[in-house]
Amino acid sequence: MAGYKRQIKFLLNKSIYKMKRTFLTFIMICTGLLTMSAQKFGYVNTQELLVGMSEMKLADNQLQALQNELLAKGQEMVIKFEDEYKAYMNEASGGTLSKVQMQQKEEVLVAKQEEIKKYEAEIQQKVAEKREMLYKPIIDKVKAEIEKLGKEGGYTMIFDMSLGMILHATESENLMPVLKTKLGIN
Repeated sequence: MAGYKRQIKFLLNKSIYKMKRTFLTFIMICTGLLTMSAQKFGYVNTQELLVGMSEMKLADNQLQALQNELLAKGQEMVIKFEDEYKAYMNEASGGTLSKVQMQQKEEVLVAKQEEIKKYEAEIQQKVAEKREMLYKPIIDKVKAEIEKLGKEGGYTMIFDMSLGMILHATESENLMPVLKTKLGIN
């Protein structure tokens, strides 16, 4: 009889263990499903947004104007250099310069050539700094609107399609129309 009681006790403990395990599994599955269904995803294309913004068009125009101004000065330097080089070549081929004078003129021309290279690098730096100065507030504005929209809409994640950061869009919502309206883009 003692063996029978032990067997019943063993079977009872085993079935209680199975019930606990089944219950915990059920709770975990329910929690996972609730968590998954509570997540909300959306996507935007920031490149398309930025291209459509009037602020971006204005910034691009300002950048182009700066670049044109700087390039005009650079072209003047190149034309002046070319004229001096042609004059030097005429003098050198005409035999009117001594070797010392030729060497001095060559040194002047090399210095001017280096000055042009330095100016080209300066142009690139100035344009990059201006681009950063003009674009940063616009990009910050877009980021702030995306953050705001994400919080207001209860989105778990918002993907940026322009960066190739989306793999599947079936379950997500395109937020471009809302963002375009908020940013005043037609």
